Amino acid sequence: MKIRFTKMHGLGNDFVVLDAINQDFVPTPAQARWLADRHFGVGCDQILVVERASAPGVDFRYRIFNADGGEVEQCGNGARCFVRFVHEQGLTSARAIRVETQSGLITPRLEADGQVTVDMGVPRFLPAEIPFDSPLREMSDAVVQPLDVNGTQIDISVVSMGNPHAVQVVADVDVAPVATQGPLIETHPRFPRRVNAGFMQIVDRHAIRLRVYERGAGETLACGTGACAAVVAGIRRGLLDTPVRVATRGGELSIAWAGSAADGAHPVLMTGPATTVFNAEIELPNNLTES
Repeated sequence: MKIRFTKMHGLGNDFVVLDAINQDFVPTPAQARWLADRHFGVGCDQILVVERASAPGVDFRYRIFNADGGEVEQCGNGARCFVRFVHEQGLTSARAIRVETQSGLITPRLEADGQVTVDMGVPRFLPAEIPFDSPLREMSDAVVQPLDVNGTQIDISVVSMGNPHAVQVVADVDVAPVATQGPLIETHPRFPRRVNAGFMQIVDRHAIRLRVYERGAGETLACGTGACAAVVAGIRRGLLDTPVRVATRGGELSIAWAGSAADGAHPVLMTGPATTVFNAEIELPNNLTES
């Protein structure tokens, strides 16, 4: 079976983008893992699928598959690539579109300078909405939560940006235990659906450095929802003021959030680049099976 795809990236967080409107194809978990494989497939952190909207007043449906084949709720860098893709492929001429995801509607907008701004919606903090098994029953939406990681207690802020995040403040992201502690946090039993683990270094009140160990993908060069979650956590903890420049290993994002520890009911706005690398076709092996 031969499929058409586009390779894209947002600050090095790379994607295989599939038009499922003009070709009848949505990958199985095994096909997604093969496409994401950097040795035998195309290679990517996530596969993005563009589908027709299933609800009135919405332009498209957006589905995300991680490199491990699992479908997830949201991807911020992918959302920026999504709006550039539908423009470049002639699927819409609107600069701002409404897109349905597993976690609700998002509204990405292609700016005149080529950057993309995405209204990522309102962050959520209640453990049941993350989901997270919180020991602080009397403070279920506490700004800081304790977490025991292999005998070491760390302080995290739990935030949902449509997908779950656990953000901790570190002194220096260059030496943060991302590779060792990241997978332990991702699969911690108190996160029943796993979690994205963020490691945030405060530079000043309008700038941070960030590394994220992503659920189902490992550490990526950038994580859009992770940047949003980190800024929200920093503002709630009184460490940051909006807007915030987020420096990732792949480049910079700008995150704006008007909320606070007392009032979180404000949407998060993320602005950054989206880059098309190439368009191509590939033949899928016939022997891909689920395991």
